Amino acid sequence: MKTQLIVFAILIAGFIIYNLFFRLGDDKLDTVVNIIYASVLFAYISFMAYSLLKKMRK
Repeated sequence: MKTQLIVFAILIAGFIIYNLFFRLGDDKLDTVVNIIYASVLFAYISFMAYSLLKKMRK
């Protein structure tokens, strides 16, 4: 579980760094990238929750 939290922290840091320093010039494209990145983050949160529930079941 510790490695999953480290990966999640890296993903969050990447999201913050992207929004602060590497924004794209086009606002529409930047919004699309933010939505896709946020979707990946939420998918990873659901994966962590699923794996935690699976471990608790055992």
